[in-house]
Order: sequence, then C-alpha cells, then structure tokens
Amino acid sequence: MKKIPLLLLLFCAWLATQPGLAQSFKFAFVTDTHIGSPSGGAEEDLERTIADINQLPGIDFVLLTGDITEMGTNKELKHAKQIISKLKIPYYIVPGNHDTGWSESGGVSFIREFGSDKFVFEHKGIKFIGCASGPYVRMSDGHIPRDATVWLDSVLAATSKTQPIVFVNHYPLDNGLDNWYDAIDRLKKYNTQYTICGHGHQNTVVDSEGLPGTMGRSNLRAKEAIGGYNLVEMRADSVLFSERTPGVGTKPVWRRLALGTRNYNDGKTYDRPSFDVNTTYAATKKAWSYHSDANVISTPVNTQGLVIFGNSVGKVEALSEKDGKLKWSFQTGGGIFSSPAVYKDLIIFGSGDGNIYALKAKTGKLAWKAATGASVLGSPLVQNKTVYIGGSDGKFRALEAANGKPVWEFAGLEGAVVSTPLAYEGKIIFGAWDRHLYAVNQKDGSLAWKWNNGSPNRMFSPAMCIPVAHDGVVYIVAPDRFITALNSQTGEALWRSKEATVRESLGLSADKKLVYGKTMQDQVVAFETNKTAPKLAWKMNAGFGYEHVPSMLIEKDGAVFFGTKSGVVYSINPKTQQVNWAHKIDNSMVNTVNMLPKRRLIAATMDGKVEMLTY
Repeated sequence: MKKIPLLLLLFCAWLATQPGLAQSFKFAFVTDTHIGSPSGGAEEDLERTIADINQLPGIDFVLLTGDITEMGTNKELKHAKQIISKLKIPYYIVPGNHDTGWSESGGVSFIREFGSDKFVFEHKGIKFIGCASGPYVRMSDGHIPRDATVWLDSVLAATSKTQPIVFVNHYPLDNGLDNWYDAIDRLKKYNTQYTICGHGHQNTVVDSEGLPGTMGRSNLRAKEAIGGYNLVEMRADSVLFSERTPGVGTKPVWRRLALGTRNYNDGKTYDRPSFDVNTTYAATKKAWSYHSDANVISTPVNTQGLVIFGNSVGKVEALSEKDGKLKWSFQTGGGIFSSPAVYKDLIIFGSGDGNIYALKAKTGKLAWKAATGASVLGSPLVQNKTVYIGGSDGKFRALEAANGKPVWEFAGLEGAVVSTPLAYEGKIIFGAWDRHLYAVNQKDGSLAWKWNNGSPNRMFSPAMCIPVAHDGVVYIVAPDRFITALNSQTGEALWRSKEATVRESLGLSADKKLVYGKTMQDQVVAFETNKTAPKLAWKMNAGFGYEHVPSMLIEKDGAVFFGTKSGVVYSINPKTQQVNWAHKIDNSMVNTVNMLPKRRLIAATMDGKVEMLTY
C-alpha cells in the first residue's frame, strides 16, 4: 500500500477547516405552516411534510422559519407542537408575525412549547443563528426584538470572523422589518454566507444590501392538491435549494448560491432612517433617553417622581422622571404588554406569566399579586378603589385595588383582551380578539350587551383601540377600517363609516365635540360626535406615510399628540389642521404617549427606547 506523505495529510486537514469548505449535508427548510388557518388543510399539509421528511434518507435537521400558527393561540401552538414533535431528526424553530402579533400570551406560549424563540447551533463547521421578528401583540412592522439584538451581539462576539454563518428569520432582511439594518450591519462584519426566511409564501431570491438570501414557499397547499417545502444541500462550494412535494418528488434545483469567504466591504452606502425632522422642529427636544434591554409595548406611567413601565422579557423598570436614570427593577415570569395604572402608592399591571401585580411605586417591592388562568396582556383601569382588567383566560376581572381580592369575574370570552377598558355610565366597555365589543355592568360584572361587526374574521376584532364615549354614544375603530358609533345602553350600531379608512387609533377632543382617528395613509381625521349619521368634520395630511399602529390620539392644551410606526411623535393643531411639530425617537412603533404638565411627554417605542420630550 502506497504511503500518503505527511505534508499532504496536514494540507488536507487544514483544507477541511477553511470557511465555505465544510462537509456536505442536507437539511429541510419548512415555513409558513399556519396551523389553525381558516382556509383549512394546514394541519394535513404539515403532517404530510413531517412524514415525508422522516422517510427521506440523509436529512440532518429541519429549520422551521415562522408563521407556525395562524394567530398564535395556545391551542394552535399546542397542535403545531404535537405535529412537529413527530420529527425523527432535530429541528430548530423561530416564530413569525402570525405567532406573535395576535398572541394571547405575548409570545410566552411559543417559548413554553418550543423552548425558545431563538437558536444558535453549529453543524459541520457552519453556525446557524435564528431569532424572532415580531411584531408583538400590537400591529406594526416586523421588528427583530430588542432582546434578540442584545443576544445576537453576544453570539457574534463569541464567533470567529472567518466561521461561516447562516442567519434565519421569518422576515427577509429589508424594510418590512423596521430595524432591518440592525441585523444586516452586524452580519456583514462576519462571514455570513446567506440568510433564509419565509413570510412571502413563495420561492424567491432575496438580496439584503448585498447579503444573499432565499425565501421559501409556504408549506400550505394553496391552490394545489398538496403543499410543499424545500430541501437544502450544503456542498463545499455552494448551496442548492430544491422544492419538494411530499410523497411525490423533488423538483430540479431552483436556487444555486456560491459559498466561500465573504467580504462585504464594497464601499457602497445604503439607505438608513433619517432623523432630519428633528432639526426641522428643533424646539422639541429630548430631555433624556433610556434604552431597555427588551421591547417596550405599552405606555409608561409617571408617579412619585418616577417613570415606570414593563418590557417584553417581563422586567418592570422605574426611571427618575428628572434624568431617566434607573431607580429600581422588578422581574416577572412573562412578557409585559400591560400599561401600568396608579392607585395611591401602588402601580398595577398584568404579566404574561398569568398574574396581576401591584408594586410599591417608590421601591418596586411586591404589594400583592393575583393569579389568573393565563397571560394577562390587558391594561388595567382603576376607578373607585377597583381595578378592571382583562386577560387571556376567557375572563375579565374586577379586583380590590388595595389588596387584589376579587370583586367579580365576567367569563365566556373566546379571545384575549389586550387593551384598556372604558368606564362609562356604570358600564365597563372593552374589546377582545373574539370579534366582540363587550359592555358589562360595573357593579357586578353581568353582561349588559355585546356587539360585533358581522365579520367571521377574528382579525377584524375591535380589540386594540381604547373606546371613547360622549352623550350616550360609544365610539370604536378596528382593523376593518370602520369607525363605529354604538348606543351606550343597548350596543346598537347608530352609524358606521369607512370613508376615512381609520384603523385602530382613536381619540376624543377635549370639548367632546370631535372623535379623532388616524388613517392608514398620512391623514388624521375628525368626525362630529352625534347619534344620527357619520359627519366628517375635517381631515388633514400630516405626512406620516403608511401607518397602522394603535397609538391613540391624545388632546392636551389645544394640541393632539400621537405616535407612528416609524418612531415619530406628532403634535397637530386641530383648529388649523397643521402640524405643530414632529420628533423621531427611533424607527419602531411609538406606543400611546403619556402627557405630563409643563409641556412634557413620555414616549416609549417597540425597540425599548423610553424618552422624555419637551416641546
């Protein structure tokens, strides 16, 4: 037998460690399974795909890239987990916007079922990194969560600059994510080979500012008899994508991408969000800014010289109202999407861990907590020593604010409550993600009336807006793009209008003569409050572009304030229909703002920025 020279053996060993020259392997790429889809067949499609993967030889693992369910309900997630768990090889999974945007747990249930909403692992020299993409609970653009960005920094810091990386997300890395550049700018500093994603439901070549990517088809059958997924073959010098029809066969390669050492220093510049508006309206200024380590998807409250809010990893933080410095924090067991309310020296809020909490505002010490049967994403209303708050266990509750003891429960809800209720004429009025708006008697929680818009689509539920009322009329807006006026005593629809295509942002003028709405393209509108017919009083072009986030319109001192999906807070003059000023905080959703005395406001964004503005 001929001996192989030692030098040649050493060279071969070195060659095997070089970037882009790893051993060949295959994996399955499955996305957009939409378990619970009303169109039907999603469960059968996924069952068929799992069975097909199990009988294929040579598949090392499976990547599932989001929109696993239709609305992220606990029932849908459990069913999806039950099917996916039949895989006989490892799988790695991230959520998509359908799993988190309407989630009744704020994403907690996804993590409980699948262990995490992010992953990192190495396979034959390649590092695979995957993370969530939002949005969470509120409608907005996609957003790589702030905690995932912090985590990504730690993962990359422990990665060699030469190690090949594959990045996995539900969204393509473009401006469908409001912080697309956070991921791209980080990944381009490393040897990122390519990205893969879902979301678009079709096999498509994706380019993210020079970073190559691939979007995969949905597993759903759509108009075909059988659904499908992709098989991915990683070779030493290339990666090949082929669509497979379960139980039928694999189609020819449709995407071929060269692998190797990447260098993204091409000298090109790419668009980034502009903050020029802040120089246009220089009189509005940032007094201070704090960046939490996770998303903030609620309105901070201010009391006893503190600004207090919760974030999406369950931490409550209290900042000095004077300078924004952290004074205390309190950790709960689930994401917080509940805007806290104040009762005397307490702050009260719900958590994704299934509890309603009351903390001492000054110290953050626990005063009481009340357990429920599921996550509590709704925001509390405190009135007459009583807390009114909805949860995700099919119940709306009244509790004693001083100690959390139950006063009454209203049961029978078929969807989560995620907003703040309205107290009006002895009733508590709120929406849920079960298509209905409810009015229950404030004294005992008995049902006074409930209303829906007639659509069977849960996504059109009046769940997100905070209702307003005047002169016996309750006003709501919803994703069906109607503004609706209801008789406060009976729940009968007095009038409905789609003239202005409002979405989920609503407000009432200080004199209660107008109802404000934010449309989905540039405009703020005002309807006259009345019982007979919709009367559009005025509309103005504020120039904020495409818009869909539920940031309520707040009037104070003759101006109306609201936030947008692009991180901008606006002040408009309702008398002249002119923009007073605009100020950009970052590039993510601004929650409903909190107006303070002395021309100050507190705004919080999805990316975890909490800022005090003076104007």
